[in-house]
Amino acid sequence: QFPHINGKLFEDVLDVADFNQQLRADLIKAAQFDWSRISPAIFGSLFQVVMDSAKRRSFGAHYTSEQNILKVIEPLFLDELRAEFARLRARRDTGRRRALEAFHDKLASLTFLDPACGCGNFLIIAYRELRQLEIDLLLELHPHAERQAFLDLRQLAKLNVHQFYGIEILEFPARIAETALWMMDHIMNLRLSEAFGHYYARIPLQASPHIHCQDALEVDWANILPPEQCSYVLGNPPFIGSKLQTGEQRQQVQRIADLGGSGGTLDYVAAWFIQAGRYAKRGGGVKIGFVATSSITQGQQVAQLWPLLLQELNLTITFAHRPFAWESEAPGGAQVHVVVIGLCRSSIAQPARQLFSRPANSTETTISRHEVITPYLTGAADPTAAFRVVKESKTPPSGRRQLVIGSKPIDGGNYILKRAERDALISSYPDIEPYVRPFVGAKELTDGSERWILWLGEAAPDVIAATPPVRRKIRAVREFREKSKSKPTQQLALTPTVYHVNVIPQVPFLAIPETSTVRREYVPIAWLSPPTIPSNATKILENASLVDFALLSSAMHMTWLRGVGGRFGNSYRYSVGLIYNTFPFPDISPFQRTRLEERAQAVLDARASYPAENLNTLYDPEAMPVDLRKAHAELDRTVDRLYRGTPFTSESERLEHLLQLYAERTA
Repeated sequence: QFPHINGKLFEDVLDVADFNQQLRADLIKAAQFDWSRISPAIFGSLFQVVMDSAKRRSFGAHYTSEQNILKVIEPLFLDELRAEFARLRARRDTGRRRALEAFHDKLASLTFLDPACGCGNFLIIAYRELRQLEIDLLLELHPHAERQAFLDLRQLAKLNVHQFYGIEILEFPARIAETALWMMDHIMNLRLSEAFGHYYARIPLQASPHIHCQDALEVDWANILPPEQCSYVLGNPPFIGSKLQTGEQRQQVQRIADLGGSGGTLDYVAAWFIQAGRYAKRGGGVKIGFVATSSITQGQQVAQLWPLLLQELNLTITFAHRPFAWESEAPGGAQVHVVVIGLCRSSIAQPARQLFSRPANSTETTISRHEVITPYLTGAADPTAAFRVVKESKTPPSGRRQLVIGSKPIDGGNYILKRAERDALISSYPDIEPYVRPFVGAKELTDGSERWILWLGEAAPDVIAATPPVRRKIRAVREFREKSKSKPTQQLALTPTVYHVNVIPQVPFLAIPETSTVRREYVPIAWLSPPTIPSNATKILENASLVDFALLSSAMHMTWLRGVGGRFGNSYRYSVGLIYNTFPFPDISPFQRTRLEERAQAVLDARASYPAENLNTLYDPEAMPVDLRKAHAELDRTVDRLYRGTPFTSESERLEHLLQLYAERTA
């Protein structure tokens, strides 16, 4: 006669565990704990802890904190439903009760699909919030006097777990999701019981959530929940970058995106966006809200993904959280930056779009409202701004010098020397000194550290023959290249004294670090001179002028980098094809050129007044000297006036202006 739950999670007979005194004590302690205070959403974190770390990475499985779930579900549907309830509750006309009852029916008709549900955290929290809204509604419909009378709560409570659908590739988390939803249902039934003073429980269980153990990218979602019956698609699809995908995963993304050619470089999460868009296109008023890796709104992926979503599938961005650090309730969480993006069909009427941002060095989130949110997650007033995406270019703008990548040795580290090794080599073999060059990458450029590299492409054969340590290094490089799995690298073994990419500047040059921390307001660009050899961790502009330095160091160019460029971990990535070659350089008169040169020199002079400091320190936002900051501000104002007469009021306004120029020049 004991009310029971009959589900697949409980169908197997389990072996009796080996018990000892400690386990017995732990079990008693657990049994005495008040578990009513713990959300069933904790199962996601617990499962992440016990899941093998390699397997977790291969599936991109990272379970979402309640805080981040609310960033999706509140703007997706909760805020709107709460606002509608507040309006109805405030009514004082005769139709008030009828309107509240209709709203109750509306809540009971909503359906939710999480196509990467894991242990069901999104569904659990969404169900909890909806049930709480239902309780508030029932309290409004039934005054205190009615609550004391006998009420059949089974007739009052209309929301149930059968409104929730999920797809999960692994069996165990799928069953956890199912069970956790039942548990949340029981918890909310107890809350309803407490509110009305009558005990209410749905045991034995009759309604079930629809959790399907399948690969969401290989199944038709319409067979699980027809799109015309679906209200919301939501969740946190897997975090797997394009280079970390298995062969099978890469094929799935390429098949779904259908980009042709090499298939693109999309993150795994992009496939869920595309599938959700195609699902929504088949009918109904489906609204979509996903957590995603921030890289789908940066770099090359924007031009690959967003024209498909916004133009072919006719979606529009309804709300978004700009990139923020991922927070997990379990150890081993993803060390990534993510975005939250809401989408729906353009034909569905929407209020002003909401953009959530957290400024640098702030804990407060700001909300702005816009006519349009662009794929770069900036606000805009022009509806066409949503379709402006920047495509990588192989050539620089007309009249601009070519920016190139620095030298790439592919030498297994054999040609790179530390100071002690360099000094010992030159001391023993003085003739080799002209071929031992300073080697500067992004790290050396910014922190002032030193290393050297052998450049033997111009070395006389007799010098090499007379230097046994160098000959040993040449043999080691040849063997390293021969053992490579790359055929082009194997071919390089035939010419071991030269690099894969040979950039040996003969004149002073500008060096731009390939990566620069997001904390900096400006990427520290610097002049270097021969015999220094730049590494492939830098971008090189030979025969550069003060005007080049001014434009590339300006706030306008930094806005382009932050808005359009990609990221590498917690750093901006400077790309020749995507940043430099696409940047809308301004037209400059002779007078303006003189002013730019003066402003650029002022920045360099301010730097030079701190000879003991490296660029890391000078461009640390908390340690940046006042005179250097002022020099950059003057430079920024001068460059801004090249683009328009009125000052820019925000970073997003700068980016919108630049994207408009880019669109005009590439039309």
